Parts: sequence; structure tokens; C-alpha cells
Amino acid sequence: MVERPWQPPPSPPSAAASHMALTQALADALRSCGSRGALAGARALHGRLVTVGLASAVFLQNTLLHAYLSCGSLSDARRLLRADIKEPNVITHNIMMNGCAKLGSLSDAAELFDRMPTRDVASWNTLMSGYFQAGLFLNGIETFVSMQRSGDSLPNAFTFCCVMKSCGSLGWRELAMQLLGLFWKFDSWDDPDVETSLVDMFVRCGSVDSASRLFSQIERPTMFCRNSMLAGYARLYGVDHAIRFFKSMPERDVVSWNMMIAALSQSGRVREALDVVVEMHSKGVRLDSTTYTSSLTACARLSSLGWGKQLHAKVIRCLPQIDPYVASALVELYAKCGCFKEAKRVFSSLHDRNNVSWTVLIGGFLQYGCFNESVELFNQMRAELMAIDQFALATLISGCFNRMDLCLGSQLHSLCVKSGHCHAIVISNSLISMYAKCCDLQNAESVFNLMAERDIVSWTSMITAYSQVGNIIKARQFFDGMATRNVITWNAMLGAYIQHGAEEDGLKMYSAMLSEKDVTPDWVTYVTLFRGCADIGANKLGDQIIGHTVKLGLILDTSVANVIITMYSKCGRISEAQKLFNLLNGKKDLVSWNAMITGYSQHGMGKQAIKIFDDMLSKGAKPDYISYVAVLSGCSHSGLVQEGKLYFDMMTRVHDISPGLEHFSCMVDLLGRAGHLIEANNLIDKMPMEPTAEVWGALLSACKKHGNNELAELAAKHLFELDSPDSGSYMLLAKIYSDAGKSDDSAQVRKLMRDKGIKKNPGYSWMEVGNKVHVFKADDVSHPQVIAIRNKLDELVEKIAQLGYVRTESPRSEIHHSEKLAVAFGIMSLPDWMPIHIMKNLRICGDCHTVIKLISSVTGREFVIRDAVRFHHFKSGSCSCGDYW
Repeated sequence: MVERPWQPPPSPPSAAASHMALTQALADALRSCGSRGALAGARALHGRLVTVGLASAVFLQNTLLHAYLSCGSLSDARRLLRADIKEPNVITHNIMMNGCAKLGSLSDAAELFDRMPTRDVASWNTLMSGYFQAGLFLNGIETFVSMQRSGDSLPNAFTFCCVMKSCGSLGWRELAMQLLGLFWKFDSWDDPDVETSLVDMFVRCGSVDSASRLFSQIERPTMFCRNSMLAGYARLYGVDHAIRFFKSMPERDVVSWNMMIAALSQSGRVREALDVVVEMHSKGVRLDSTTYTSSLTACARLSSLGWGKQLHAKVIRCLPQIDPYVASALVELYAKCGCFKEAKRVFSSLHDRNNVSWTVLIGGFLQYGCFNESVELFNQMRAELMAIDQFALATLISGCFNRMDLCLGSQLHSLCVKSGHCHAIVISNSLISMYAKCCDLQNAESVFNLMAERDIVSWTSMITAYSQVGNIIKARQFFDGMATRNVITWNAMLGAYIQHGAEEDGLKMYSAMLSEKDVTPDWVTYVTLFRGCADIGANKLGDQIIGHTVKLGLILDTSVANVIITMYSKCGRISEAQKLFNLLNGKKDLVSWNAMITGYSQHGMGKQAIKIFDDMLSKGAKPDYISYVAVLSGCSHSGLVQEGKLYFDMMTRVHDISPGLEHFSCMVDLLGRAGHLIEANNLIDKMPMEPTAEVWGALLSACKKHGNNELAELAAKHLFELDSPDSGSYMLLAKIYSDAGKSDDSAQVRKLMRDKGIKKNPGYSWMEVGNKVHVFKADDVSHPQVIAIRNKLDELVEKIAQLGYVRTESPRSEIHHSEKLAVAFGIMSLPDWMPIHIMKNLRICGDCHTVIKLISSVTGREFVIRDAVRFHHFKSGSCSCGDYW
């Protein structure tokens, strides 16, 4: 047997080693209790510490303090800190501060911070982080400034992350630049968290260019960093830029896809958003609750029930539990598609019905005009939740707004006061809009004055309220009273001026808007401006504004392009309208087609209007009410009787559109102009609604043209019964009697006008010369060049007399009608090659029409005149209307 060499027995563990092992075991146990939220276990271990004599060990005291705070027991932590921890160190205080901040007692954390004898960088970071998490961004920045001034700690990467997040949340661009400089000074560039926070800060401050430059310097940007850039591009540069960046990303997570879906949906490109959802699924990316919520909301906006049902099925298969946001999106989908049974079924299946789902269902019923049902739901919500939600109240008040139900709206106002919601901004804004729509501006202003806090919507609502009733002065007072304004506010005030005929003031408003540093005009701005230019025929100004839209990349925005087409048409530039229309290609919508058809109709180019209409049908676009008004008007101005009858029949037979007053007015005008007076009168008799003054006026005008005095008297009788304030019908009948030699009857009509207080509308013309609009009235002597203008007109009349024109001499001489004065001034002021564009508020008279045709012959000039009915293009002695007007 071989003997083994003797080995001494192992020595027993030293006391120090045993103490360390026990300390570590207790510390691990405390950490475990903290991570599991086991408060009872933490308390038991506290007792164990006392038993084994380790209750005074600072390391274990700090670990126990952390455990109590992790379990959410602020009271146990406070007792421990006050009674047991005799010599707390900076770590102790930091742990306590962090716990207080996370448990909602930020004031205690700040008080403890102020009492700390010494602080390290973690102390400052803990307070800054607490302020950021609580949304007190300014306090966080002030804490950072105090840290820099104290000099007791240098900022580290986490410090910069905290202050940059606060700066980004406030959107302070200047501070962001200062932080960037400080960041370079401390050379923290290599930290990926700081890099990400830096890029995110500039994105949130609206400085995407700076963010992009910094992003390009990051060697390996994090996914969060890439997503921040994606969000910035989508918000500030438009969705197309965001798409390009999205496609360039080497990798994407579910957040990236969700951002892209949201950006497309919010920009109105809802179908593309759903296409991205399909692509996301095909690439194996798992859809989450946010994806489903955005996708279902997109389906609701499209009223795409089929898509929505497929997504609903996928939600049931793939999500273990439907969260309130997905459920609310489902309710919204079914409610907006009119499927109220399904909406209620989803709603009823919710275990936890939150305010959002109730509000969405109420809003869905309101959208489809089910007002009584929405009120019942609101009362059910009050009974079930035992509380009133401000957004549900605001939604129901909006329903009163749409119905102009002042009685119920006032009752809801009382409920708002009783429930304490009357000072909520969303409620006050809804009340202002409701009272304004019901023309109760006194109560609207009262609600506004009682608001403790107002936002942009509040001010804009008051501006809109007063502009709707034509009180531009009051609207401007509210506008001037605003401390800050955004583009929506500017657009509201601009629209008020344009809508009420104060185009010059509107254009001054636009100039002031351009000088604002933080306001950029949007498509609504330019739609409003171009409408104003179209109304006054401001050619040059319109061209200048078009230049602005080109710089901003809005020239081919469909809404902007549509109104430019209308402006070109109303300014007599129909060929340029057609060129822009052609440039739209696949972006044309129904408004584009209608604008082009209307333009040709106004210019008396009926065949071209019909061609555009037929092209629209061949492209699969479905005409609407306005489309048929436009094409029938074109047929009327061009005498295309058979074509007009065809489209009038097609409107009902093919497209199921019931003819309205405008359609009947066009048909009466069409038949009357062509001499089919009896047929026109028969059509009036068959109208399913009462004929208006426009319908009888069209027949009266046709009777004058074709000399049918008997039918003219019938039409006039109906016009007088309607008590129309328009002087045109009276003057037309007086002229008919005068031409027929019935001077007594003519005088009787004029006496009737005087008795009713109806005055003849004064005729005036205007034109744009040298960036200024010149206005002319008949026999007007106010123009500074009136003598030279009249001498020029006399000279022109002498020239056309050689072609057979005989000057009219009567007490109501037509020689100095406003359009003739404008023609003379245009010849004097504009170069020979330039067409002369003139606008007139009334229909051009026969003598002026003849004179301008002859002047175009003797001068070789081209005149484009827009009267109250249509355009006349005079050139080489003829007019585009072919004397059919």
C-alpha cells in the first residue's frame, strides 16, 4: 500500500472573510427584494441586519434604502434615513433623491439636494433627470446652469443627455447651439448616448440642418438617432424627404416603420401609409400596437372597411390583449364607416372602457348625423364612469356647432361650469366656436374673456367668428392682441380680408407675414392669396406670388395649382391655365378638372370646355354637381344647344345627380339665348323647386334679345314678386319697354325702383398698370389723367367713325362708360405688344362692345375684358364671343 503524503487540514475561515460573505449575501438578498418589489422581504432583512449587528454598515444601509425605494415605500426609506443612518454619505443622498423623484415626490428630492453637504456629478444628474421625467424642463436647465456656476462637479455624458433632452423639449434653438459649444469643450463626442441626444435636441428645436450635419459625423449612429432624423425630416422637410431617408437606412426597427406610417397618414397620403404596412409585414417586421392603431386610423380616414376588417382579424390573432388605443381605433373605424353595430360590439367587449373609446364612439355617431344617439351615449358614459370627460364634452359641443343647436349647447355650457371643466382650453375653444356658429358673439367673447389660459386656437376662433359676420375691424383687434401667432392665425386674418373684398389690406397682411421670423406661408396662404388676385384680376401681383410658391416648392401642390388655374382663367390667361393644368399630370383631382372646365366656359369657349369634360370622363374621374354647372355654362355661352341638352340628361341618367337651381338657370339661359323661349319657359314650369331670380332673369334677358315683350313681362312679374334687390332686372325691363316705344311703361318701372328704394348699380372698371390698380367710373373725373384719357377716347372715336360708327348722343351718354375710359388709358399706358386686361363689375353694354371691337381694328391692339358674365377677347375687329353674348 502506497502511503499518501500528509496534508494539513484546511484552516477555518477568518472572521473578516466570514463577515464579507455575510455582507455580500445580505446585499444580494436586498437587491433581489428591490427588483421583485418584495417589501415584506426587505423589512425582514432589515430585522436580520439588526440581529447580526450590521445595521450600521453604510454599504448595507444604502442597499436597504435602495430596496425600500424600489419597493415603492417612501415612508420606510424616510424612517431609515432619519433614524438609522447616522452618517449618510453622498451615495446615500443620491439614492434617496432618485427614489423621491421616481415616486413623485420631486419637491422632497430638491429639498434634500439643497441640504446635501457635498455633491458629486451623480447628485446633479439625479435632480436634472427627475425634473425632465416630471416635465419640468426649465427647472432641469436651471439646475445645469447652477452646476456650471458651482464648479464642484464637471458634467459627464449623462449630464449632457439630461440637459439636451430638456432643451429639445422646450425647442430652444439658441440654447442648443450653446450646449453644442460646451459639449465640444468637454470632448464627450465618442459617447453614443450623447451623440444621439445631441441630434435629437436639434431635431426637436426645428434645426434639422444642424442635426443632419452632426448626424453625418457619427460613425455608427444608433437606431434611436436614425429615428430622430427620420422624425425631423418628416416634420420639417415633408414626407418625401422622410421617405428618401427611410429607404437609405441600413436597418429599421418597428419604431422606424411606425414613424413612416404616421408621417404618410398625417400628410394625407393615407393609401401610401397602408402600403407601408403591407411592406412592413412582408419584410417580417412584427406589427405592434402602435402600428395597428395608426393603420386602423388610416382605414377610418379612408372609410376603407375591408382593409379595416382584415387588420381587425390580424389584431385578434397576433395581439395577446387589445390595449385601449387599438380598441379605440377599431371603434373609430367602424363608427366612421357607419357600422354602428360593429362599433358598439367592439366597444361592449372592452373590459376597461376609457374616456378615449367613449369619445370616439360619440364622435362617430356625430359624424353620421346621429346626434340623438350621441347624446344618449354621453349620458350613458356619465352614468357608467361617474365622471365627465372634457374631450367627450368638447365633442358633443362640436355636434351642437354643426347643428347650430344653441339651446343644447347652452345646457352643455352649464354642465361644463358645474363639473369644473369650463376653464379647460379644449372646452372653451369648442364653446367659442359653437356660439360663433350660432351668431351669439356676445357669449363667444364672454367665454374667451373668462379663459385663464388661451392658445392659438382660442384667438383664431375669435378672429374667425368676427370675420364671418363681416366685422373685420374687431377681428383685427383680436389678431393684434395676440402675443404669438402661427401660420393658421395669419391665414385666418388674411382670409377675412380677402373674403370681404378688402384684397388690398389682405395683400398688405401677406407682406407683414413674410417679415415674421418664425412663420412660413403654407398652401392655405397661397390658395387664399390667389383667390384674392383672381377676384380683382391682379395679373402682375399674381405672377410675383407664383414666384414665392416656386421657391417654397408649392407650385405643383394640387390645391395651390388648382387655384392658380382659376386665377389665370379669371385674369384672361386661359392658355397659361391650360399649361399648368397639363403639368399636373397624375396629380389632377376633381377640383382641377372643374377649374379648367369653368375657365373655358367663362371665356365662351364651350367646345374646349366639353373636350375637358369628356377627357375627365375618359380618365375615370366622376363629375359632381359643379362639373355639370361648368359644362352647361360653357354650352350656354357658346350656343351649343344639343350638347347642353345631352349633358343635362346625362347628369341624372348616368351620374345620378339631381339638377339644382344652377343647372336649371344654365339651361334656361342656353335655350333662351338660342331663341327657344317657349321651351325655356316650359322648363321653368317643370322645375321641382321654386325658380329663383337668376332663373327668371335669364329668361328676361333672352326675351330682350329676341324681342318677346309678352314673355318678358311674365318673367319680370315673377322677378318683382320675388322682391329681388338687384337693379339689373328692373333696368332690363325698362329698356325693353323703351325700345318698344312704351315710354310710360318704362317710366313706371323706374318709378317702381324708386318706390322700393332700389338704386342702379354703378358700373365701374379697373385694370392693373405699373403695380397699381386703376379704377374708372362712367363720367368719372377723379382720375389724375382724366383730361388726357377723355381726349384719347375722343381721338379713338373719331378714328372708328371712319369705319361707320355713329356716336350716341343722349342725356345718358354712353361715350364715357367706364370700360371705354379703361381702354383709352390702357392704350396710353401700356406698350403696343402687351394685351390690355380690363375687369368690369357689370355686363358690357352693346355700344361699348361695338366700340372696343372697332378700336381693336384701328389700333391693332388686343383687349381682354372680363364682365360680370364672361370674358371677351377683342382682336382685329372681332370678339371671341362671336357677338353671341
